[in-house]
Amino acid sequence: MAEVIALVDYGAGNLHSVENALRKVGAAVKVTADPDVLRAADRIVLPGVGSFGACAAGLRAEKGVIEAMHERVFVGGAPFLGICVGMQLLATRGLEHGETAGLAWIPGEVRLIRPRDDSVKVPHMGWNDVAPTHQAEDHPVIEDGEAYFLHSYHFHADKGRDVLAMTDHGGGLVAAVGRDNLLGVQFHPEKSQAYGLGLLSRFLEWKP
Repeated sequence: MAEVIALVDYGAGNLHSVENALRKVGAAVKVTADPDVLRAADRIVLPGVGSFGACAAGLRAEKGVIEAMHERVFVGGAPFLGICVGMQLLATRGLEHGETAGLAWIPGEVRLIRPRDDSVKVPHMGWNDVAPTHQAEDHPVIEDGEAYFLHSYHFHADKGRDVLAMTDHGGGLVAAVGRDNLLGVQFHPEKSQAYGLGLLSRFLEWKP
């Protein structure tokens, strides 16, 4: 039987594009905000587009969703992928338009990008390198390549060991975080052509 991938629908994700990309690499996708579906899923993908605060509010407004995700990921051990703001929500807090609590699954905070060079524009938009850190040396999902980014805020992890990849935009920015069965990517795999589809394919095969 094919594994079921739960794509969390909380009104704040680029759902259609992410769903299409997952289906393109062979995933059986259920777009859902049903806690029972999340508890039964083999893998969970949390997308996110927009501001940290709006996404956090949208997720919290879906009754039982955060609790079901937590149970499935931390008790059940299901592999989890957060995309863009879905990755940022793993942090302890976000500082976009005030302070907003995140899921606190990976300690850190989401801050405004402040390039060292004034000529470097924010948001960070377009294709850029994904450079795995030494922590990701044997990671089966994260690989060196180029991906599509679009963000003005970035994940600042409390612990370097949680950073799996970096990119550069007027200074180093975290491109991927993770530990155990958790993975988050700042870039958009669904917009990253062959590199993005490869990453999603590896996520489907990942057995942490």
